[in-house]
Amino acid sequence: MKIGLDGISLGGAKTGVGHYTFEVAQQLARMVPDNNFQVVSHIPFCPSAIEDLASAFENLELIQQEVNTFTKHWWTIGLPLYIRQNSLDLFHGTNYDVPIWGRCPTVLTIHDLSLLLYSETHEVRRVRRARRRLPLMARLATAIIVPTQSVKSETCEHLRVSAEKIFVVPEAPRRCFRPMEPASARESRRKLGVEDRFILYVGTIEPRKNLITLVRAFEEIYKNTQFRPQLVIAGQKGWLNEELFRYIDQSKVKNRLLMTGYLGDNELRALYSTCLLMNYPALYEGAGLPPLEAMACGAPVITTNTAAIAEMVGDGARLVFPRDYQVLAQSIVELLTDDQARQALAGLGKRRAAEFTWERAAVDTHNVYLNAIAKYGKDGPLLHDKERGTFPDKF
Repeated sequence: MKIGLDGISLGGAKTGVGHYTFEVAQQLARMVPDNNFQVVSHIPFCPSAIEDLASAFENLELIQQEVNTFTKHWWTIGLPLYIRQNSLDLFHGTNYDVPIWGRCPTVLTIHDLSLLLYSETHEVRRVRRARRRLPLMARLATAIIVPTQSVKSETCEHLRVSAEKIFVVPEAPRRCFRPMEPASARESRRKLGVEDRFILYVGTIEPRKNLITLVRAFEEIYKNTQFRPQLVIAGQKGWLNEELFRYIDQSKVKNRLLMTGYLGDNELRALYSTCLLMNYPALYEGAGLPPLEAMACGAPVITTNTAAIAEMVGDGARLVFPRDYQVLAQSIVELLTDDQARQALAGLGKRRAAEFTWERAAVDTHNVYLNAIAKYGKDGPLLHDKERGTFPDKF
């Protein structure tokens, strides 16, 4: 088979969707060597994506498609034309979009519905686009992939999609995230200006991540306890940050906050492996990979009890209400006070994170492809899941 995947998210430094696309593409290419996989985009790929993917597998190509006045309308003209000219058997829209016209089955990944359910945390233009396009894309797609049962339920309810069309394929921490040797981690931290005792947040800086609550909890700790950890916020700036930065500028603990900007995997691994705690106070997520990454590195994690996050982390993290900064501060202090409890939580987290792998996600994704193709009158055997020793659950 010849399968295309949306590569637009690999046009810059990889964040959530870019990592998802990268991992799915390379694992599929490795596990199904008889298939040809094309990661297709009409914008240039980031040099690191070209270096990491282009030569990884003979059956995996990065295609930057030239466009003109007409084909620059990518989803309506450019991509449908590419699919027809290259006789793709299936196209996977890894970032909420599939071609509007086409002659092949399509699979759509919906990572979350934050643009619809938490529209106040996004730019107005993106919310308007999502309200217009997401229902259409969900109808057009032959099959839909979501990361959690929570997002499946939301998609059925808010996009009016039949449950039979939606398949849950859990995402995973990348293989690079594992405990780092302390000396190497210290050297990496030193270069970043990170102290020995620090609390960590990782993720894009945007309103949905609820960082104001974390800063308020940090203020409570400094006001009412003897603990004086550094707060490290690792991630690139997103959107609608003005309120957060105004609050930080006026905060009495702003000198104890370090914003590192976007970090590479080795730097993140060093921070995950040596932080006192990793804190992820998001108001809403479709899955929430940073907590799983931290858990895989042996970090004790405090995050929120929102449906998808709780589904993913299980008993591997401590859960709190998203906006209650006092309870968050209390939870942080309890774990800073009790080394045994912190170590026990870290152990539970490592075991939980190990339950998720990109190999398993690739198996399940490939089976969704076959299911979608079967709806077009084609069929093929389900891919054997070697990790579980059985075939995946039937669709």
